[in-house]
Formats: sequence, structure tokens, C-alpha cells
Amino acid sequence: MHEQLLELESSFNRSVLTQVNDPILAAHDIQLFLKRDDLLHSVISGNKWRKLKYILNHALSLNVQKIISMGGPFSNHLHALAYVGKKLGLATEGFIRGEPHANPTLDDLTDWGMKLTFISRSDYRELRNYAEWNALPGLKQGEYWLPEGGALKWALQGVAESVAEIDQDYDMICVPCGTGTTLAGVIESAPLTSQILGFSALKGGHFLVDDVSKRLSVPRSNWRVNTDYHFGGFAKTTQELTDFMSAFTKTNGIELDRVYTAKMIFGLYDLIKKRNIPPGQKIIAIHTGGIQGNRGFTADATTN
Repeated sequence: MHEQLLELESSFNRSVLTQVNDPILAAHDIQLFLKRDDLLHSVISGNKWRKLKYILNHALSLNVQKIISMGGPFSNHLHALAYVGKKLGLATEGFIRGEPHANPTLDDLTDWGMKLTFISRSDYRELRNYAEWNALPGLKQGEYWLPEGGALKWALQGVAESVAEIDQDYDMICVPCGTGTTLAGVIESAPLTSQILGFSALKGGHFLVDDVSKRLSVPRSNWRVNTDYHFGGFAKTTQELTDFMSAFTKTNGIELDRVYTAKMIFGLYDLIKKRNIPPGQKIIAIHTGGIQGNRGFTADATTN
């Protein structure tokens, strides 16, 4: 591991397991623990660091001077990348989906030295075709292309470390899904005796099954993706989800992010209430961080 990365990681907090106490869980004889990757760092939290760690190590081994990536205007991925780029002395550039504007996340990216290039939705979709670190057309010497959400093979190695930190037995691991990279890393590293349940944050997330399958080194049958709890689509929410988040935080003292973790926990509770998860289960749910993204939610993001 590159010395700069070890030094940075030495300042991180521990990711602990926190048991969730709720009458619903007790009534169904379910033990639920949150893997608190949101506590790792105030900026590079959750699966953002897990995915970036070994990608950055690969980039530094190539003596890269600049990392180029892509994301939406409140992207947790770009937020983490810009910050770590500043810490490591790497130039960064982000292709931002949509028209130029200002918001708290983009302000942070600019403050941390990331060059912002706003592109149309069609051009953004085109960028998804470039899936390898050296695939982006026009890439110059010393530049490194990082696909959406950090979806490179080295990301799975970092996610595996999060799973390896779990020091107790469990029946199921739950993880929210965007690109499916984190889910693939969990599947690769979790025991075959456990069930892995991914919750898609995107409407029409059935494609994740194929995408995740392609990332696995060997086929596995102990996982599935639930697509029922997207709440209108990626970065969409409802009053029902907002109320659930508020009640969960009040009861447990843990803030959830609206895009990923809140949808996962809501879905998990609903499946438990419907008895789609049998009693007696011990479940680990991974809190993937991304709390800064909550700043992007206004009435416009709420669906009814």
C-alpha cells in the first residue's frame, strides 16, 4: 500500500457495529446491526473510501498526476475524490451531469481544487461506456479515468475489508446499490452460508443483477437485488421516507442518507413486517455514508 494512503487512513475512525433497537425488530425476533462505515471520516465516509482506497493505490503506482471521473451535482463519489485528491496532491476533474450552477457539494469540489466540466445527460450516458481506467478517449499521459461511482475491479478489494471487520456471526448482510460495485465486493467476501440482499436506489434497477454478476470472480447463488424501494428513482424521495428517517434518527441517534441507506433500512423494515424475512435472523446492514448528499434535497426532489 502506498505510504500516502497509509498515512491518510491512519487518521480515520473505526467502523463499529451498532445494534438497532426497535419494537418492530423485537416483535419479529430480528437482531439488526448497522456497520457504521459512515463514521470512518467526516468527508471520505462509507463505501466511498472503501472503493477509492485500492483504486488510488493503483493510480499512485502508475505515477498518475490527475484523476478524472463523473457524477451528479450532489455526487458523494466526486465529493470524496476531490477531497482525497487535495490531500494526496493529485489534480482532479469531474464531469458533472446537467447545467452549470452552484450548490454546497459543487462549492466543496471547487474549494478542493477539482475542475468541473458540466455536460448534457446524453454525453453523460456516453461516458458510462468507458469502463476501464485507461478507456476514456483523449486521456493524456499521467491521467487516470475513474468510471461512475468508482466502478473498477480494485474497488471490490476495499469493500472486502469492510466485511472482514465484522467480528460476529450473521445470517444476512444488506447493502444499498447504485452501480452495484459495493454489492459485488460484499458478495465476493461474505461467507457462502450468509444471504446477501442489495437494495436498488434506482428505479428499474433490475440491470444490477447482470452488472453485479459480471464483476464476480466466480458465480454465487446466495444473493439477490430488491428493486421495490426506490421511492420514485435515484435521488428521489417521498414524505413517507422523510418521516421514516426522522423517526429512525430520533429512536437510534443515527442519521441516514436519503439516496441509499434510508431506502435500504425502510425496505428492510417493510420486509420484516411482511414476514418476508423469517424470525430469528441476525442481520448486518452496511451504512454507506454519504450524509453530505442530504444537502441536495428540496421539495423538487420529493415525489408523491
